[in-house]
Amino acid sequence: CTGSKNAPTPENFTLALNAWFVSHPSCLLPNTRFPFETSDKAISKQMDSLVKSLLLEKSEEMSIHASRYTVSPAGARFAPRFCYGHREIASIDSFTPLAVNNGFKETTVSYHYAMKEIPVWAHSPDVLAAFPEMAKAIQGQSTGTSVLAQTISSWQVPD
Repeated sequence: CTGSKNAPTPENFTLALNAWFVSHPSCLLPNTRFPFETSDKAISKQMDSLVKSLLLEKSEEMSIHASRYTVSPAGARFAPRFCYGHREIASIDSFTPLAVNNGFKETTVSYHYAMKEIPVWAHSPDVLAAFPEMAKAIQGQSTGTSVLAQTISSWQVPD
């Protein structure tokens, strides 16, 4: 069984996670719709960093003391989620013993990863300062954990 794609091995976990992350990139704004309005100063600071990077345009709504953000022509390629790359597994550090959940054997895998396909705007000092989680993720190696479920033919991240 160790030679099969569904054996609980670091190689198989790496294949499954890399396949999943390619189609599930990391994004600054996973649930934002444009045009977007806010009067929250912290959110405005983040959005203003994307304005400085020419990805968004900003107008002030004086009557309601809010800033309105729209996607610029340069930002259209990245909007509305502004994804900044995807994880690529560098190493599998550990995994939990297999346990049955919803009829599938599952394990929680701990790993090191690096971000790949990072757009130029994500390296802007303003954006890095406004989005510290992204800054940490794109600078070298980070760690993460994911649950993987064993199928008849392979491992996959459950929906």
